[in-house]
Amino acid sequence: MVWTALQKYSFMFIHFISGIILARLLTPFDYGCIGMLFIFMVLAEAFIDGGFGSALIQKKRPTQEDYSTIFFWNLGMAALMYTILFICAPAISRFYKIPLLCNVLRVQGLVLFIYAFNIVQKNQLRKKLNFKILSIVSISTSIIALTVTIVMAHKGFGVWALVAQYLITAAIPAIVFWFYIKWRPSWTFSWKSFKELFSFGFYMFLTHLINEFGQKIQGLLIGRFYNASIMGYYAKAEGTEKLASTSISSIMTQVTFPLYAEVQDNKVALSNMIKRLTMTLAYVTFPLMFILLLCAKPIFVLLYSDRWVQSVPYFQVLCFAGLAGCLQAVNLQAISAIGKSKTMFVWTLLKRAVGIGAVVLGLVFFGMKGLLAGVIINYWFSYFVNISLVSKHVGYKFWRQIGDLLPVAIVSFIAAAASYGVGHLLHLSMYPDGLVKAGVYAIIYLGWSFIFKPEAYTYFLTIIPAKFRVWERNKKKTQK
Repeated sequence: MVWTALQKYSFMFIHFISGIILARLLTPFDYGCIGMLFIFMVLAEAFIDGGFGSALIQKKRPTQEDYSTIFFWNLGMAALMYTILFICAPAISRFYKIPLLCNVLRVQGLVLFIYAFNIVQKNQLRKKLNFKILSIVSISTSIIALTVTIVMAHKGFGVWALVAQYLITAAIPAIVFWFYIKWRPSWTFSWKSFKELFSFGFYMFLTHLINEFGQKIQGLLIGRFYNASIMGYYAKAEGTEKLASTSISSIMTQVTFPLYAEVQDNKVALSNMIKRLTMTLAYVTFPLMFILLLCAKPIFVLLYSDRWVQSVPYFQVLCFAGLAGCLQAVNLQAISAIGKSKTMFVWTLLKRAVGIGAVVLGLVFFGMKGLLAGVIINYWFSYFVNISLVSKHVGYKFWRQIGDLLPVAIVSFIAAAASYGVGHLLHLSMYPDGLVKAGVYAIIYLGWSFIFKPEAYTYFLTIIPAKFRVWERNKKKTQK
C-alpha cells in the first residue's frame, strides 16, 4: 500500500501541476473534444480486457497456457475494436457536429493496441503484489508525458497535445514491462483455458462495461445536447473531483482485490477487512470532499484562472456524488473476489438502469440541473446496492456498515454546516472566505478525532508507518 500510495500521490501531484499549466494553454473546447470521445475509448478498452485481467488475479494458480491464451485474445479484440472505431469515427463526429473528432478518434484509438499488449504483464505484477515497479514506472511515465504535453500545448497543438499525453501514458509502461518481466507468451491458444477464465471473466466484463457506460453517460449527453465548451467545463470539474475522491480509494482497491482473493474462503476475515478499509477510507475522504465542496470557487480560480469558473457548480455536485463513489469499490471488489461475478452482473444491470434513467430523465425535464441530480442518484443508489450484496454474500451486514460510517458522516456534515455558517456571517472576499471555511472545518473534525478517538480514527492511525508516528515517540519520551 505504501508503494501504491507513492504512485498515486505522485501521479496526483503531476496531474495537479499539469492541470494548472494546461488549463492556461488549452481551452474548454480542447478538453471537451477529449471528454466527448472518452466514453467510446473506455467501452473499447472494456471489450479488450473482457474481464480476463480480473479472472487471472482471482484464479489462485494461473498457468502459462492461461496467460498466453488471454494475451492473444486481447490483441485480437484490440484489432477488432480499433477497426470498429475507425469505421465509426465519421459518424461519431457528425453526432457531435465537430468534424475534428473523426481524426482525433482514429489517432487516439491506437492506444487500444498498446493497452492489449500490456494487460497480462501488468496483472502479473499486481497478482504478485509487486507494486514497487508499477509505481516507479507510473511516476516516470507521468513526468515524461506531462513534459511532452506542455511543450505541444505551448506550440499550439491544442487537442492533439492531450491525445499525445494519452498515447505516451500507455506506451511507456508497455515497453518497460515487456523487458522487465521475463514472461513471454507461448504460441498457443487453449479453448479449455479460455472457457475456464471466461466463466468468471465474462460477467466481470459485462459488469465493467455497464458500469463504465453508466458512469460516462452524462458526458455523451452533454456533448450531444450542449457544446464542446460546456463539455470541457464538466470534464475539468469531473477530472478535478476524481483526483480527490479516488486518490485514497484507488490506492486501496489496487491492493485489496488480490488480498480479498487470498481470503475469499474466510468470510469473517473478509468482513473485518472490508470494515477497516471502509472506515479508514471514509475518515479521510469525507472531510476532503466537503472542504473541496465548500472552497470550490477559490480553488478553481486559483488553479485554473477565471476562464474555468463555470466548472464550479458541476464540481460541487460531483463532490457530493464522490462521497458515495469513493466507497463503492471496497464493497464491489469483495463480491468479485469471492467469485460472485454473475450475481454482480445482474445487480449491476439494476443499478445502471436506475442510474441512467435518472440522468436521462433529469436532463429531459430539468436540463443540466436535472442531469446533475441524476448523477447523484446514480452514485448513491449504486453504493447502497453494493453494500447490500456484501451484507448477503460476505456477512458484513447492511445496517452494521451504515452504523460504522455514521459517526464520520454526521461529524462531516456538522463541520460543513458550521464552516458554511461562519463564512456566510463574515462576508469575506473569495480567498479569505475559502481559508476560513477550510480552517473551521479542520478544527471541528480534528478536535472530534483527538478528543473522542473514534474507531475510524484509530484505524487510520494503523496505516501510518510507526517511524512517522510522532505522537507515539513523544509519548514514549514522556513515559521515560
